Amino acid sequence: MFAYVGGYTTPDRNGRGDGIRAYRVDPVDGAWSLIQTIGGLENPALFTLTRDSKRMYCVHGGRNLMSAFAVDTATGMLTLLNQMDCQGNNPVDSALDPTEQFLVIANYGSGAVAVMPIGEDGHLLPVSQSVQLEGTPGPNPKEQSSSHPHAVIFDPTGQFVIVPDKGFDRTYLFRFQDGNLRPTEQGSIASAPGAAPRHTTFHPSLPVLYVNNELDSTVTVFDWVAGRAAEVQVISTLQSGHTGHNTTAEIVVSPCGRYLYVSNRGQDSIVRFVIAPVSGRLTYAVTVPTGGKRPRFFTLGPDARQLYAANQDSDEITIFDIAQDSGDLVPTGVRVSVGSPSAISFVTPS
Repeated sequence: MFAYVGGYTTPDRNGRGDGIRAYRVDPVDGAWSLIQTIGGLENPALFTLTRDSKRMYCVHGGRNLMSAFAVDTATGMLTLLNQMDCQGNNPVDSALDPTEQFLVIANYGSGAVAVMPIGEDGHLLPVSQSVQLEGTPGPNPKEQSSSHPHAVIFDPTGQFVIVPDKGFDRTYLFRFQDGNLRPTEQGSIASAPGAAPRHTTFHPSLPVLYVNNELDSTVTVFDWVAGRAAEVQVISTLQSGHTGHNTTAEIVVSPCGRYLYVSNRGQDSIVRFVIAPVSGRLTYAVTVPTGGKRPRFFTLGPDARQLYAANQDSDEITIFDIAQDSGDLVPTGVRVSVGSPSAISFVTPS
C-alpha cells in the first residue's frame, strides 16, 4: 500500500516537516520506503480522499489554502492539480459530500464553515458558501477566545454535517442539500463549559456519535436520530492516574464497532474503550504509551490490523499491531522518522 504523511513546516507552527511525503509500505515486513516528497507546501495537514482514492484534498494549517492532488494509484505518486483560497483562516479539516462534488471545510481561525465546489477534473473551485458560527466563548481565555471549529464530518446518510467547535463548547449540526449548509432545527448541542469539542466519529453500525473533548480530556457519547443528537454519556480518557497537563487529539472507532481509540497529548498515549454492542456506551479498557511525544494524529491501516500514531513533537510515526480478538495495541518497534507529522492516509494500489 501507499502512505501519505503531512506535517507542519513553518516556524510559527514549530514545524520541522518538508511537505507531503509519499511512501510505499512493504506488504510482508511493513517497511516504509520514501518514493516522493512534495515540497514548497506550508503545513500540509489532514487529507481527504475520494472513494476511488484518485483525488486527495489537503488543508494547510495556519494558512488560507486548500490543495487538490491527483493520485496515481498504480505508482503512488501525487500530482498537484491546484490550490484555492478557502475564504477563512487556518483550515483544519475537510469532508466530501456523497456526490463528491463539494468539499466542506472547517476554518478554525475565522470560526466559519465553508463549502467549496469541485470540478469534474478534481480541481477546486472558488468557495460558494461560508457560514459564520455563532455562540459564546468558553471559559479558557487562551484556547476559547472565539469560535474554533475543529472538524467536519458527514453522518452515515450523507444528509447532515457535524462540526465540533472547540472555542464555543458546542457541536453544530447542519443539513447539507444542493451544495448548501442549513442549520438543523436543533442547531447545536452544548458541551460542559471548558470541554472544547475537537474531533468526532460515528459508530459503523449503531446510531451513535462520539466526540472527543480536547481541554477536559473526555469523550461524549450522543444518540443520533435523523439529524438530532442527544448526550447520553461523558467519560474521561485519563482513568490511569495521569495528573499532569493533557489534551485529547484524535478519535477513531474500529471497523468492527467493538472499540474506540483516543489519543492523549501530555500523557502521550492511546486509550482504548470497549463499546457496548447495543447502546454504543463506552467502558474504559486500557491506556498504551505511543512511545513518542504529542500524538496529534493516529489512524488505523486499511485492514484495521495496525494503528499508526503520528507523534508531532518527537518527529516520528510509531506502529502498533492490533490484537484482533481484544483490540489491544501491541508495539511493533517500527518507527518512521518524519518531521512534525500530523496526518497519515493510505491508498491501496490499483
